[in-house]
Amino acid sequence: MYQPARWGLGAAGAGVAVILGLELTSLDEVNPIRRTISEHGLGPDGWIFGLAVGLLAAGSVAIGVSLARKKLAGVFGTVALMGWSVGLFLTAWFEKHDWSVGPSTSGSIHRVGSIIAFVCLPLAAVIIARPWRHRERSKATLVAFGLGICSVLWVVFIGAMILIAAETGMAWWRVMPLGLVERGLAVTEVAALLALGVWAARRWDGDDAVQRAGEVVTAVGGAGVAGR
Repeated sequence: MYQPARWGLGAAGAGVAVILGLELTSLDEVNPIRRTISEHGLGPDGWIFGLAVGLLAAGSVAIGVSLARKKLAGVFGTVALMGWSVGLFLTAWFEKHDWSVGPSTSGSIHRVGSIIAFVCLPLAAVIIARPWRHRERSKATLVAFGLGICSVLWVVFIGAMILIAAETGMAWWRVMPLGLVERGLAVTEVAALLALGVWAARRWDGDDAVQRAGEVVTAVGGAGVAGR
């Protein structure tokens, strides 16, 4: 059994579980409609959020390595998935702007990391899981591809809202319920990542079974020749 894909799923799942716990325990403090997920990174307990995002990023790297070693991702798919991981690491390490104090260099880097992550994952999911690239189709690849398309639509929607804000003179984060939209995008993208991870783990299981069967046949054949 090839473990990295499963380790990746475990790390990503743990990170998601921690973030979900933060969401549920801070509903009275963080408005999920208007406030972004990164609000959890501010304050003395922000390291918990950073750790959770770091786990998600590390799990993404493990899944990406599994797909790349099996030659399922391709060069562009691997680069896009690693771009998502790098973006997550940046958002984990650097806090977002604390607008009660004012903008900061850390907040600017955090924003760049978020943009990189949110743009790269849809590309990775669509490139890696596109049905016409693989002879064998599975539910996991079809789910990943469909969620990748949905993620692309989320990104296009956000871009359109930013353009509308620029034309109307409104602040872009007021044109839409930013917190709700970001959470919708995040859920879609993480689900696509997990689908890719499930596919990587299952493909490795199948290949290991074939390899073990080949080893058994070889051993039996060798024993037969030796017994003659």
